[in-house]
Formats: sequence, structure tokens, C-alpha cells
Amino acid sequence: MADTIAVLLVDEDTDVLELTQTFLELEDDTISVTTETSARDALDRLESESFDCVVSDYSMPSMSGIEFLQEVRDRVPGLPFFFFTGKDREEVETEAGDIEITGHVRKGTGTERYGELADEIRSAVERS
Repeated sequence: MADTIAVLLVDEDTDVLELTQTFLELEDDTISVTTETSARDALDRLESESFDCVVSDYSMPSMSGIEFLQEVRDRVPGLPFFFFTGKDREEVETEAGDIEITGHVRKGTGTERYGELADEIRSAVERS
């Protein structure tokens, strides 16, 4: 595994992006987060830069989380992909169907969710 885990974080809410980036990088100093506010811009980033993991919101205005997941799978098969969203895991997995989702962490109050997400990212990157 590389010394740094490059994470592409996608959410239309800039406050959520900043908070998530801050806490992930505080939870694990090997995590380096790049943020995008649109799935389309994130796909452009994936074309020009290398990432170890993608973390995305599920409900986005320009492209659904599932559409984004499919585009990521088409471009970079096997890249760890997590949903960080307010949606239930079952709802997301049902919508995704056969498209592989590496993991799901539910947004909410409290900072423990960021620790859980950092642990999930680290584990997935180590396995890939």
C-alpha cells in the first residue's frame, strides 16, 4: 500500500465536503482528500488523476449516485467506492443491483462516522 491514500470525495454540499475532508484527514494522516461538488467534475478528475478510493453522496442533482457509481466502474473497475449518505444501506444496495459497492457509511450527527469511514477506506485500499 502507498504511503498516502488518495480519496476523491464527491458531494454537492460544500459544507459537508469541508467537514468530511477535515475529519477524514484528522482520523488518518495517511488519507489525502480531493473534493468535487459534481459527479461530472469528479469523472473528469478520474480521467486525469489517480485515486485509491471514491467516496460519494447518493443524492446529487446532476447525476444520481448509482449513475456515478456505474460511470466509475466503467472507467476504473475495482476502484473502492463508498457511499457516504443519509440513505439506508438496503435502499442503496437495492438500487445498485449488480453494481458492486465497496461500502456504505450513513451520514449523521457525531464524529464517530468519520472514524468509521476512515477505517473502511483504509481496509478497502489495503485489500485492493
